[in-house]
Amino acid sequence: METTPRNVLFLCTGNSARSIMAEALLDVLGKERFHAFSAGSHPAGRVQPMAAELARQLGFTGELRSKSWDEFADPDAPRMDMIITVCDNAAGEVCPVWPGHPASAHWGVPDPAAVEGDEDRRRHAYLAAWTLLRRRVELLLALPIERMECEMFEDAVRRIGHEGVPA
Repeated sequence: METTPRNVLFLCTGNSARSIMAEALLDVLGKERFHAFSAGSHPAGRVQPMAAELARQLGFTGELRSKSWDEFADPDAPRMDMIITVCDNAAGEVCPVWPGHPASAHWGVPDPAAVEGDEDRRRHAYLAAWTLLRRRVELLLALPIERMECEMFEDAVRRIGHEGVPA
């Protein structure tokens, strides 16, 4: 049974690291079942080099660019099935009204771009964020989405956001 891939938009304030990495992970690992996108409420205008490096190592071949969430609120934009915020700031902001009223979830991830110090320390922060996002994307891919109704899907994706969070 062939189904239409679900569109997922990952949001973060700057759209330079976490949301970019989440987009790359879902795009590569879920290519048959999902179309991944990312955007920011206040886009930085550039992608963090370590985030781009991890995406390329995974095999992401798409365009990596920091973009505004306004691109996806336009009536002509791809219709989203799910909006996932990956930073606490974006989760607390008033989002645009998305066409189709997609489901939403929050997958808070510490900001690796905020980590200061030498390259090893910063690289460790990016790898930690990448690992957490990858685990959550893998849990998303394990869901039997073809057999899930909208509310069930949204609830399951929201629960995934608690994966890797200390109790």
